[in-house]
Amino acid sequence: MRASLIQIAVDPDEPVDSRRTRVAELVREERGAADLVVLPELWPTGAFAYESFAAESEPLRGPTYEAMAAAARDAEVWLHAGSVVEAVGGALYNTSLVFSPRGELAASYRKIHRFGFDKGEAVMMAAGEELVTVEVPGQLTLGVATCYDLRFPELFRGLVEAGAEAFVVPAGWPERRRTHWTLLARARAVENQAYVLACGTAGTHAGVEQAGHSIVVDPWGEVLAEAGPDEEVLRVTLDPAKVTTTRDQFPALKDRVLGVARPERG
Repeated sequence: MRASLIQIAVDPDEPVDSRRTRVAELVREERGAADLVVLPELWPTGAFAYESFAAESEPLRGPTYEAMAAAARDAEVWLHAGSVVEAVGGALYNTSLVFSPRGELAASYRKIHRFGFDKGEAVMMAAGEELVTVEVPGQLTLGVATCYDLRFPELFRGLVEAGAEAFVVPAGWPERRRTHWTLLARARAVENQAYVLACGTAGTHAGVEQAGHSIVVDPWGEVLAEAGPDEEVLRVTLDPAKVTTTRDQFPALKDRVLGVARPERG
């Protein structure tokens, strides 16, 4: 399975419509080179551009949806189009979109863990409630997560229970915590014996320097490819059989104990 992670530079001086057009063309350029293309979190607006969330929000089938559906169809790829600020009634969600090679919506995922503690995304956006997987026929079953989700291993264990063999994690991860980004991506791969495809943004937006360094990790925790700090396309070939082989040769997942009661505090 050939995968391309497009590490988009989010420049606040670039109009959102222009960036949509540019990113759609980058996806089209992967025609014949990739089976799966992955984009970062909130690349239309910037993950830290909180003041723009409401103004740049869109319905699920809004302009980003239309542009990415067309790009997936033209490139004939599975496309994880990163995420958008989705407006639903009076609520906002950080919503990921996954398209089939026909340009059809295969899945959408509303981010469950919102970053910011008592500000930003955590208070401006509603939380998703459903785990989402996508089966790529003849290849891998993808588990979908977003950025801050990476810090919560129980979400990924739930995705494994749902059949995930690879995790796709778009992000807008800050440079100041880049070591956590790499460490957590490898940890999620090792503990779940699954591929991790973590695609971040480059550049600086809302005064926050982005980490870049998109990374692909195999089920044994080995780094297959890692980007630098700037905009680039990271290409890698995944062997779907390696998930089964790793889980068979080191069957740690069979020993997991689910639903253990928490001890009472006295």
